[in-house]
Amino acid sequence: MPAKIPATVVTGFLGAGKTTLIRHMLEHSNGRRIALIINEFGDLGVDGDILKGCGDETCTEDDIMELSNGCICCTVAEDFVPTMQKLLDREDKPDHIVIETSGLALPQPLVRAFNWPEISTRVTVDGVVTVVDGKAVTEGRFAHDIAAVDAQRKQDENLDHETPLSELFEDQVACADMIVVNKSDLLAGDEADTLVTQLRNESRDGVQVVKSSMGALPVDVLLGQGVGAEHDLDARHEVHHHHHDHDDEDHHEDDHDHHHHDHDEFDSFVINRAEVDDANAFANHVADVIRAHDILRLKGFVAVKGKPMRLTIQAVGPRVDTYFDQPFGTQPRETRLVVIGQAGLDRVAIETALNAAC
Repeated sequence: MPAKIPATVVTGFLGAGKTTLIRHMLEHSNGRRIALIINEFGDLGVDGDILKGCGDETCTEDDIMELSNGCICCTVAEDFVPTMQKLLDREDKPDHIVIETSGLALPQPLVRAFNWPEISTRVTVDGVVTVVDGKAVTEGRFAHDIAAVDAQRKQDENLDHETPLSELFEDQVACADMIVVNKSDLLAGDEADTLVTQLRNESRDGVQVVKSSMGALPVDVLLGQGVGAEHDLDARHEVHHHHHDHDDEDHHEDDHDHHHHDHDEFDSFVINRAEVDDANAFANHVADVIRAHDILRLKGFVAVKGKPMRLTIQAVGPRVDTYFDQPFGTQPRETRLVVIGQAGLDRVAIETALNAAC
C-alpha cells in the first residue's frame, strides 16, 4: 500500500499570522510539492489571492483549493471530505497537504474527519499547528481585532456553535502539536518567554512551543512531525463541545516584506561523530540530549558497529524514530546529525553530549 500523504492543519485566530506563516513555508519549501486547502468565506476571502503568488513548480494555482461555504469544522461532510478526495485522486499527488482553517474553527472535528473511510487510508495528520498572536494573547485579547472576529461570525450561515474566544483558544491549544507564538518581536524578551512557558504548561506533554516573527519558521520545523493526530483524539480532547465560530484569515496582518525574513530566531548545525556501539542505547541517549537542550528536530544517519546498513534517525522533540535504510557502500562510515532549534542552542554542550560513548 502506498504511504499516506501527510497533512498539516494550521489553526489560529484572525490576524494571528496563519497566512503569513504558510506563504513563508511555500517560499522555503525545499522542493516539496505542497497542496493547500484554504477555508475562507465572505468579504474577507483574500488568502487565496495572497497565496496564489507563491509561485513556482512546488505550488501552482492548481494546488490551491478554497472552501468558501462556511467554517470548515461545520462543513466537514459537505466541503472538506469531498475536497480531500478530489485532491487525493489526482495523478500528480502532492508531497504534503497544508490546511488553513478559518479563524474560529475548532481543530478537533477536522482532525476527526481524517478517520472517515473515504480518506483514512490515503492521508494522515502530520501535525496540528496553532498560531497565536503573541501580543494579543499577552494583553488578554486572543485576537488583535475582536470586531473583525464578530463580523465573520455573523457572515457564516452554516455556523452551528457559539464559542467565547477564551474557550475556543483553549480548544486550539488542546489540539496542538506545535504552538507558534507569532509576532514575538512585538513583545519584550521576558514577555515572550513568559508566554512560551505559560503555553507549555497549558498544553499536553510533548507539545512544542516556538517563537516566531512574521511566521518565519524553517520548513523542517513546521512539517514532518509525523504525529498521526487522527489516532490520538482522546489526548487532544475538546475543552468545550459546542461547535465553532468564524474568524477567517490573517491576511491583513504583516503581508509586507515577509519574504525578506530569514530564520535568525533558529539555529541549525551539523554534528559528526564516530560509530556507535548500540543503536537502541544511542536513540535513548539522543532523546535525553533533546530534552536537556530543548532541541526541536534532529535527523541524520548513524554508523553502528558491526552493521553494514546505515541507521536513519529522525526526532521530533524527544520522540525518536530509527530504522536501517541502506548499505553505506562507498560512503564513509560516519554518524552525521543535523540539529535544529531556537536561537541560543549551546552547540558545544550538545556536540559534547552527542559524542558521549554509546
